[in-house]
Parts: sequence; C-alpha cells; structure tokens
Amino acid sequence: MTKTGQPNRWRDSEDEAADASFKSLTREQAAALRAKEPPVSPWWVVAAQAAVGVLAALVGWLLTGRSEVAWSALYGAAVVVVPGSLMARGMTSRFSSMSPGTSAVSFMLWEMVKIGVSVVMLVVANRIVQNLVWPALLAGLVLCIKVYWVALLWRRRK
Repeated sequence: MTKTGQPNRWRDSEDEAADASFKSLTREQAAALRAKEPPVSPWWVVAAQAAVGVLAALVGWLLTGRSEVAWSALYGAAVVVVPGSLMARGMTSRFSSMSPGTSAVSFMLWEMVKIGVSVVMLVVANRIVQNLVWPALLAGLVLCIKVYWVALLWRRRK
C-alpha cells in the first residue's frame, strides 16, 4: 500500500517474482552444488597472505638493501595474517557451526577480535620494529589484504 491507500503494484509484482524464483534445494541438490563449487578454505587464504608478506619483505630488502624495510613489510603482513588466522580458527571451530544464529554471532565476535588485534598491532608497531618504515609496513599490509580478492577470483576460476 502507498501512503494514499492505493495498492503498490510495483511492490506486489516484485514480491511475487521473488517468491516464484525461489526454490528450495533437496539434500542431494545442495550436496551436488557444494561439490561443483567448493568453498575456499580460510587456512589457504591465511597461508597465501603469509607467503605474499614474506615475498613483499624479500622484495623490499632486495630493492633497498635495508633490513628495516624488510622487517617493516613483514610486520605489515603480520598485521593481516595474525588476526586472519585467529578469525579462521574461530570460524572453523565446532561451536561456530552449531546453528545459523550461533554462526552469525560467532562471525561478528571474531570479526571484532580481528579488527581489535589489527588496531593494537598497528599502535604498538613502533615499539616492536626497530627503525620502522611506515610505507613498507603499509605496502606489506595492503598486499596481504589484496589476497582476499585473489581468493575470490581463484574460486570463480575453478
């Protein structure tokens, strides 16, 4: 209904189209769909992020010849990898897959932990890495974050 009390024809037709296009899958159809498009393991993504971080640190060291650039880039990668591994561990636990509601709350909780740990790691970066080079740290961090997009592209290609 619109504000004038008239039926909203556009809204009704959209709802009917959505209802008509939705179809529940049987257990066998859902299993076949999962087999056809398997999910990307969060541990694969974390391992790929760690590898990209090590590669970024190595490239930074080779280009500049300065070890503090390599350590800064490696720490930037750790700012992504450490919280990502905590979240992967939390999301793959038995508790987080008990029910849809538990999964949603678990996801939000672990996402908050991930953000909190990342922020704390960035705040203490200057104390942990001697002669910190912020551009190198940010380069390592950004490169590791971009691995999420590579994982999505990898899933589509399979």
